Amino acid sequence: MTELVDVLQRPLHDLRISVTDRCNFRCVYCMPKEVFGPSFAFLPRRELLTFEEIARLAAIFRDLGVHKLRITGGEPLVRRDVDTLIERLHGIEGIDDIAMTTNGALLTPDRAQKLAESGLRRVTVSLDSLDNDVFQSINDVGFPVERVLDAIQAAADAGLTPVKINMVVKRGVNDHDIIPMAAHFRHTGQVLRFIEYMDVGTANGWRMDDVVPAQEIVQRISQEWPIEALTPDRPGDVARRYRYLDGGGEFGVITSVTQPFCGACSRARLSPEGQLYLCLFGQRGYDLRTPLRDGASDDELRAQIVNIWRTRTVRYSEERSEHTTPLPKVEMFRIGG
Repeated sequence: MTELVDVLQRPLHDLRISVTDRCNFRCVYCMPKEVFGPSFAFLPRRELLTFEEIARLAAIFRDLGVHKLRITGGEPLVRRDVDTLIERLHGIEGIDDIAMTTNGALLTPDRAQKLAESGLRRVTVSLDSLDNDVFQSINDVGFPVERVLDAIQAAADAGLTPVKINMVVKRGVNDHDIIPMAAHFRHTGQVLRFIEYMDVGTANGWRMDDVVPAQEIVQRISQEWPIEALTPDRPGDVARRYRYLDGGGEFGVITSVTQPFCGACSRARLSPEGQLYLCLFGQRGYDLRTPLRDGASDDELRAQIVNIWRTRTVRYSEERSEHTTPLPKVEMFRIGG
């Protein structure tokens, strides 16, 4: 399939697969509770791709150069028997890395072990504060932050390592937790990543004034501990990595707002109902479910994906300004982070 990979012109290495639009958090970053309350209409089950359909599409993407899959949501662990899906994906020759992003609320030791046995390699857990009041105000949940910390430990014990922890930093909300979070995860072998507050979706009231630039985050940490920059592991990595000079491990920053990386992006995103998005801030999805269910062959589906990817022009982050007007972006809980 080398000729197919070549015809893409831009590399396509990473497929993000959202398996559900449901979440057990309603966080202020992507699902504010005043919009996504109990009466919000989520997708009917029949509209979701089946595991068989997801696996078939993943194999087609493999032919086009994808070797890394990430299972996202919503909250992927809300999807029943998601370990069965991972087992199917693990069986696709050429897929060498399957990861998951989760809020950790449902990641018990037993479940972490089952996911590992199914073929999951790594887990990224979202955690925006160690302070219970801040954590609960951001995520609108009725349980303590210790539950997420227990999930992180469960993942580590199951070998889903290195566990990465994503902290979205919003000025005036949790930026005072930058140093406590860094201190907590130093010397643990777990990798904390600070993410600039992004204008995902259409309902989170994003303003540039709320963004704490990655450069400021790095400066704050460097005032506490000596650090140095690391080179990227591979082309297309979105996190800028730093290590503590005292051997405390490393952390990363993701600069989607202040230093966007659209030109190096090698990711596509598949929504739970089979829409292909080329950007986290995508305004338009491309329907793969209809041809899939109408009997299209693998070759026909492959050709459709090639045509979509090779004409890709999306670079929302590079075009963003402080005065960006509201755009009809897809909601983040539908395509994952």
